Amino acid sequence: MNNSGKVPTRDEIKREDKWRIEDLFAEDALWEEAYEELKRKIEEFPKYQGSMAKSGEQLNLVLRKQDELNKLLENVYVYASQKNHEDMGNGTYQQLFGRAQSLMNQMSDALSFVEPELLAIPQEKLDAFLEECGELSLYRRYIQEKVRMKAHILSEEMEAVLAKVSEIGQAPQNIFQMFNNADIDFGNVHDEQGNEVQLSHGRYVHFLESSDVKVRREAFETLYKAYEQHKNTLAATFQANVQQELFFAKMRHYDSSLEAALNYSNIPVEVYDKLIEAVHENLPRMYDYVKLRKRLLGVDELHMYDVYVPLVKQVEKRYTFEEAKALVRAGLAPLGEDYLSILDEGFENGWIDVYENQGKRSGAYSWGAYGTHPYVLMNYNGSLNHVFTLAHEMGHAIHSYHSDKAQPYPYAGYRIFVAEVASTCNEALLIHYMMEHAQDEQEKAYLINYFLDQFKGTLYRQTMFAEFEKIVHEQVQRGESLTADGLCETYYKLNQLYFGEEMVCDPQIAMEWSRIPHFYTPFYVYQYATGFSAAIAISSKILAGEEGIVEQYKKFLSGGSSMDCIDLLKLCGVDMTSQEPVNDALKVFGEYVDLLEKTL
Repeated sequence: MNNSGKVPTRDEIKREDKWRIEDLFAEDALWEEAYEELKRKIEEFPKYQGSMAKSGEQLNLVLRKQDELNKLLENVYVYASQKNHEDMGNGTYQQLFGRAQSLMNQMSDALSFVEPELLAIPQEKLDAFLEECGELSLYRRYIQEKVRMKAHILSEEMEAVLAKVSEIGQAPQNIFQMFNNADIDFGNVHDEQGNEVQLSHGRYVHFLESSDVKVRREAFETLYKAYEQHKNTLAATFQANVQQELFFAKMRHYDSSLEAALNYSNIPVEVYDKLIEAVHENLPRMYDYVKLRKRLLGVDELHMYDVYVPLVKQVEKRYTFEEAKALVRAGLAPLGEDYLSILDEGFENGWIDVYENQGKRSGAYSWGAYGTHPYVLMNYNGSLNHVFTLAHEMGHAIHSYHSDKAQPYPYAGYRIFVAEVASTCNEALLIHYMMEHAQDEQEKAYLINYFLDQFKGTLYRQTMFAEFEKIVHEQVQRGESLTADGLCETYYKLNQLYFGEEMVCDPQIAMEWSRIPHFYTPFYVYQYATGFSAAIAISSKILAGEEGIVEQYKKFLSGGSSMDCIDLLKLCGVDMTSQEPVNDALKVFGEYVDLLEKTL
């Protein structure tokens, strides 16, 4: 880790601290060869149009050729993207990435006939093809999934119209993003030293964590004053987004926007409803947390701007990357030696790009291409949070490793609904280990506080968001208009419900709906809460030593998209169509609230 104060250039980063991108392509020249090969195959692919219904062998050929294109595109696109992320100021890789994006769009056009042509084949004929052609059995589930969606696929002419209209449908989100990222001006506030500074999205989060209540209050009031000044425009923009979502849902013969959003992963609407019901039943646990927060902060009134300030002073401890790896390895020991051997392989064999360098993409993620090991990008800084980030991203990576190894290409990728399970499970196992080995009560309390904040921000907050979305989308479906005052009233009442009587619900919080970008991707956020609940349920079973759970979990990790998400989680005894996983997760939340109270 560089401690000179200057961010190093890419060339100054040690070789062992960089990912081995050459495992995808040993040099750019080989990427160029793959790019040209892919370009040629894309140009050739339309020759298969009109042939898919001829025989089972021909259908199998076209689907396999489609997979060949997709696999080759993954290699070309991932390499170009990740080389670009190494140093986003590098013009060579900006250009490579731009070419990869352009080629992806060309391929999308070239493959566009496959789905309509497949769905035009009568079911009896598809059944006969599957019976006659043994190799086509690989695509049985793929075909079944396409057929399942058939009722929601329109004629070629109507699909073409919807494709054009979808560009217009993006307008509300684009307008909001421009307003929220470029146009809105929050003005100035004062920091802890009394200096006047400009308020921004990033600084707002920092100020809400300040130990100075004046700083928190001023930032809170100033931010929402800016949104308040544009509330009618924001309400109209948001209503337009809800309306366009309903338009596409109805055009595709869904009963609601919610059903349309969940159907892609074949998630029953009851999963969404039961999440909200279960969280409602467990709101008293949240109220206990709010009451404890109020007492530990030593305030007469707990306000909305007091929600993010740490309850426990941060333990100023730094971890070298070697120490972080050792901690993560120890925390994940309950998953068994074979899991740890994969973790070690990732640690030692070029999966991770560890440190920040000039121009490197910020944040952290896990990604990769089928047939090559996963990659993890980090900007490791030695903090405890980054130790957990390592555990989190390696959870994603090893999930991908298992799925890629166990599944053929069509089923290797997993859906968003289950994407956060492995990463969160790793975090839960790690924090349990670290609490058991905390050096003193202060460190233990800090870890508990960290985990409680994860619960609060993921399970309670995202469910409140999900409930808000459900209410307002139903209003539009009933033909009601979404006004700024109505949206504010709905959102304010939800805050009162979720935080309880010990919290002062400041009037400004009513405007929070207007600044949540995820609301422009309707019915997405609930998956954070369901994934977190499933992960806590699984990690609790692992820590309790439940017989067979580790092997069941590995089957889940190996499942890819070979089964529906709901059925994959059932492999671990987790049924998301019931309230049980959410109830069990929030029971853990309650236990940690009690533990923090005893510790302090």
